Amino acid sequence: MSKVVVITGGSRGIGRATAVLAGARGWSVALGWVRNADAAEAAVGEVAAAGGRAIARRCDVAVEAEVIALFDAAERELGAIDGFVNNAGIVARAMPLADMDAERLRGMFDVNVYGAYLCAREAARRMARGRGGKGGAIVNVSSAASRIGSPGEYVDYAGSKGAIDTLTLGLARELGPDGVRVNAVRPGLIDTEIHASSGRADRAHVLGARTPLGRAGTADEVAEAIVWLLSDAASYVSGALVDVAGGR
Repeated sequence: MSKVVVITGGSRGIGRATAVLAGARGWSVALGWVRNADAAEAAVGEVAAAGGRAIARRCDVAVEAEVIALFDAAERELGAIDGFVNNAGIVARAMPLADMDAERLRGMFDVNVYGAYLCAREAARRMARGRGGKGGAIVNVSSAASRIGSPGEYVDYAGSKGAIDTLTLGLARELGPDGVRVNAVRPGLIDTEIHASSGRADRAHVLGARTPLGRAGTADEVAEAIVWLLSDAASYVSGALVDVAGGR
């Protein structure tokens, strides 16, 4: 059955791979992006080539008006929303907490926590049956860092993803009676460009070689888990934290 899915951070990495895989299922996708309009338009083209339909809207998830506008556009141009992928997030240069300044910390939590909660709130308002929606599924993109802590690298990022785990557990119980399933995927060392933001573009490959599976993962592998959780095949899965981390 065709679905309408909103994906934040949809112009690159895991978000983009998820959008393309959703398109291959014939789903319609609203992509949120914040920096690279060309990449967003390219992602729209890839979704269409895969067999779906897509739109792209600029959306800084830490700005309430832009979040609301993204969801409004999805409903107006694609139809009632069936799924939401809470994917937008940032990481910063690796360093101990003692060396982080306040600007970095505020920026991290503004996007990864406040922004994620704003987006989840908007999805709940649109999808909950008690509010006129038709139910559906939310997938939060957390990280294996939430259980590892990322000492010496980015404990701020790890902490922000711990908040996403808690959001997932609480919201699953809150929205279950309204027909909305809520789950999270926790990627491990995935080969995407986000690692360059930490100052170690090769981080996924170097550390991935030490995992039980002996390699980094791919965005496509994470997308498979996300799309399954969005799909009707996962109809009795809610409140789950699904690690996609190669056994790490």
